[in-house]
Amino acid sequence: MKPVYILNDNIITSLGFSTNENLSALENGTIGIHLVNDPALSPNPVQLSLIDTMQLNLKFSDALSFYQKTNPAGSFTRLEKFFIVSIHDALKNSDVDPQHSKTLLVISTTKGNIDLLEQHKQTLFSHKRLYLWELGRIIQDFFGFANAPVIISNACISGVVAIMTATRFLQSGAYDHAVVTGGDIISEFVISGFQSFQALSPNPCKPFDINRTGLSLGEGCGTMVISARSDIQGTPRIRVAGAATSNDANHISGPSRTGEELSSAINQTMTQAMVTPREIGYISAHGTATPFNDEMESKAIGLSGLSHVPVNSFKGYWGHTLGAAGLVESIAAVSSIRNNILYRSAGFESSGVPEPLNVILTTRQAELNSCLKTASGFGGCNAAILYQKD
Repeated sequence: MKPVYILNDNIITSLGFSTNENLSALENGTIGIHLVNDPALSPNPVQLSLIDTMQLNLKFSDALSFYQKTNPAGSFTRLEKFFIVSIHDALKNSDVDPQHSKTLLVISTTKGNIDLLEQHKQTLFSHKRLYLWELGRIIQDFFGFANAPVIISNACISGVVAIMTATRFLQSGAYDHAVVTGGDIISEFVISGFQSFQALSPNPCKPFDINRTGLSLGEGCGTMVISARSDIQGTPRIRVAGAATSNDANHISGPSRTGEELSSAINQTMTQAMVTPREIGYISAHGTATPFNDEMESKAIGLSGLSHVPVNSFKGYWGHTLGAAGLVESIAAVSSIRNNILYRSAGFESSGVPEPLNVILTTRQAELNSCLKTASGFGGCNAAILYQKD
């Protein structure tokens, strides 16, 4: 099939507003998860990874000026600002034209403008801004995308599925380029939902660790610009080599007890990429730090013959960013193989999963040619995607 390459990207999290800022924080071991005491979000203090609002507004003002927009900043929601700032940063160093008929926009989110459900915000924006299609239209109109966006909302695998979907559109010849972006905000609704599952950790999360007590929520947005053009420059070139999804059909919120279904997605991905387990250099795991997810993921990695492969979870740095996770974590993983560096899995000290994993304990240099990214979510959904140096 036609190769699809990664041209440019952006990460926005509590650790920074660009990919480089986030990578520098990862290399320094900086944790963006902190105890937040904000009654508007939760009646009790909760560990969160939040994007700085003042910096966001400054970055957004820059984007308004760059595109010569006269809209007042207050006419855009917090999440819409995430997307606009991230896409602007990812596009500014590429020659991809969003207004070209062969450029596709794919948006990943689990909740959209969910904060507009809050009573004090209901008079600020039209009710239809809660709908994902309206969110997509706002982003499309801001940049002048010629094509209506494809919106992916498939629980916490949304970001990986968005990249997979865009890749397949490009491989079909329907488009030459795609801008794939994913984002979610933290709101009272989101926090209370995870609290109802008793899934939130009282401390920064510890993926795969024996003392893990749940996940940490984070805000985030990531954008990846990909292309099927044959004349892509740069060294090394990174391509999307394979991707697949599966479903546990087990429980609405509980993952498979065996890991067979995620393993199936991993195996399909390796088959598409025509690689063996010995050729996988690194795994960026979903690693939520919930008891059952990490247990299931360790089993799936073992079933696919990948227990020896270095593995980490980025959620110990910036939390679980929901619909952004597949994008921001993929971009960090791609940067790992591009720069030949393995980042420590923050929060991990001692294994607490039933199958052995080669969890990365210290950030170090390593010769890397490929990376497998995994994801799982409510409803039993699973996804895997493989990135490879050309």
